[in-house]
Amino acid sequence: MSRYRRYDGGDPLAPPVDIAEALDAIGEDVMAGYSPERAMQEFLRRGGKDGDGLDDLARRVAERRREILQRHNLDGTLQEVRELLDKAVLEERKQLARDAMMDDGDRAFREMRLDNLSPSTAAAVTELSDYDWQSPEAAAAYEQIKDLLGRELLDQRFAGMKQALEGATDEDRAAIQEMLSDLNELLEKHAAGADTPEDFQQFMDKHGDFFPENPQNIDELIDAMAQRSAAAQRMLNSMTPEQRAELMQLSAQAFGSPQLMEQLARLDGNLQSMRPGEDWGGSERFQGDQGVGLGDGTGMLQDLADLDSLADQLSQSYGGARLDDVDLDKLARQLGDQAAVDARRLQELERALRKTGTMERGFDGELRLTPKAMRQLGKALLRDVAQRLSGRQGQRELRQAGAAGDLSGATRQWEFGDTEPWDIPRTILNGVLRRSGDPSGPRLSIEDVEVAETEARTQAAVALCVDTSFSMAMDGRWVPMKRTALALHTLIGTRFRGDSLELIGFGRHAEVMEIEQLTALDARWAKGTNLHHALLLANRHFRKHPNAQPVLLIVTDGEPTSHLEPDGQVYFNYPPHPMTIALAVRELDNARRLGAQTTFFRLGDDPGLARFIDSMAHRADGTVIAPETDDLGAAVVGSYLGSRSRFSRGSYGDWFGGRGFWVG
Repeated sequence: MSRYRRYDGGDPLAPPVDIAEALDAIGEDVMAGYSPERAMQEFLRRGGKDGDGLDDLARRVAERRREILQRHNLDGTLQEVRELLDKAVLEERKQLARDAMMDDGDRAFREMRLDNLSPSTAAAVTELSDYDWQSPEAAAAYEQIKDLLGRELLDQRFAGMKQALEGATDEDRAAIQEMLSDLNELLEKHAAGADTPEDFQQFMDKHGDFFPENPQNIDELIDAMAQRSAAAQRMLNSMTPEQRAELMQLSAQAFGSPQLMEQLARLDGNLQSMRPGEDWGGSERFQGDQGVGLGDGTGMLQDLADLDSLADQLSQSYGGARLDDVDLDKLARQLGDQAAVDARRLQELERALRKTGTMERGFDGELRLTPKAMRQLGKALLRDVAQRLSGRQGQRELRQAGAAGDLSGATRQWEFGDTEPWDIPRTILNGVLRRSGDPSGPRLSIEDVEVAETEARTQAAVALCVDTSFSMAMDGRWVPMKRTALALHTLIGTRFRGDSLELIGFGRHAEVMEIEQLTALDARWAKGTNLHHALLLANRHFRKHPNAQPVLLIVTDGEPTSHLEPDGQVYFNYPPHPMTIALAVRELDNARRLGAQTTFFRLGDDPGLARFIDSMAHRADGTVIAPETDDLGAAVVGSYLGSRSRFSRGSYGDWFGGRGFWVG
């Protein structure tokens, strides 16, 4: 069975949401110290290149609310009544002046009553309630006042009544009185728990024309009416005391019968007792010069309530908030269909991030990036590194990656001079795909051929020691450090799977970290640079892999200022204590004896640091690189590949450039 619903906007042929842009932005924020949950919320607030974010939608909601308040005021009904009253008095004066048959004393008395009317509109209308109008036009205008008040008061509770009851007959008014009486009896019966579904159905069969919302049960009826009634009460609260007093006095003249106000007051009381959670006590400050009537004003108060609800939903500041909470229908009514389309895209993106393996909750309940997401992010960073490396001058492009060795699992298009084995499945698939667009073409063409890349069998034990001290965060090197670690981790995990990488963060003390732990690491504000401890852990890693070539990569922006004491306690001193330097040098000597190829990456221009790093590198027969912060990832990855070139049986020396840099 087919089911249909109203088209709700957007491009029906638009592709599913692409989380790549979101993942890149979230990854950047995570590495800057945000939690994954907060990073995701920040991206949803900013939005992507294809649509508004939550902040833009919230701004538009606030502008819409401000526009309503600054454009309108609540004098509309009182102004209409005043105009009708002035018309009635004017027509009556004209009639008195024309009527030559009227007794002079009677004329004088009538003119005196008209001259001495209260300046208050409500009081003047009340004073004329028993006046015997001589002018038919004046009498008709005065009756319009009573009719207008009745229709406005009903329009406050039942949207559209003002227009529907224009020109209403006495029978129409009697039907309304009957409906209100039956409605109050039904609500009071429901409050007592004595009603049945048949009672509701009988009421709707009899009076359903008054409820275009078509409620399906009594609770839906109560909800719709309570929201409107609460808005009417907020409108009354928003009036000045003078306006409120005039309206109350005028209300008694509605339809020329006080029974209407009695039934409406009874209805408001029933609704308030059954839906006390509605906002019955709020008020707004209208500042504009465009008057609105009671019904339209109540509709505006409902709009303001909708906008407040949307602002709360878009803020996502309450516990357990989800974008699925945003009411798209309400958003479309207030801001237009495109706003609902943008919000729906954000909802789909949030669901995709949570359900497609991008984020998961750990045993501690915290949201975190999944290994799959880390791989995607790492590949994106590695592509950036590859672009930086390929842009360096004086590098020769490598077109033959480790021809002698084990298959890496990667493939690339064949080029002249390649000797690697063909990847048959990929080659045939390329031919099939090409011929699907050109059936007359050859079954196999040279451009279809892909070859399997290989890598040398020599393994490396890599220790990447990254400074996590106070100065790294303070000087803006925190995120580049994490990007570097993730790029290297991705390269080794995808291209050099035989190598063993250990990530070591060292601040006041050092620790071995998983890549997920390092990328989510908050900035540490404790002072201390414990290179001694980091080298101890690096050498332990090298000894665990005695048959692998040790590669030591150290990223730091400061001299060692702390070391481990024999009892395991951390000693800190600034400027560096000679013992701290001596212990760091001793462990560097141990790394050199283990055969480590060492590279220092010096961040910053401190002369003391430069002298220290240069002397350490000279002692270890190592290398010093002083990259710009944004070029750190390319420098570290390039150094790692360069280190491999010096001990691998294959040719890795020129992997810095072009297509030889494999990014998965």
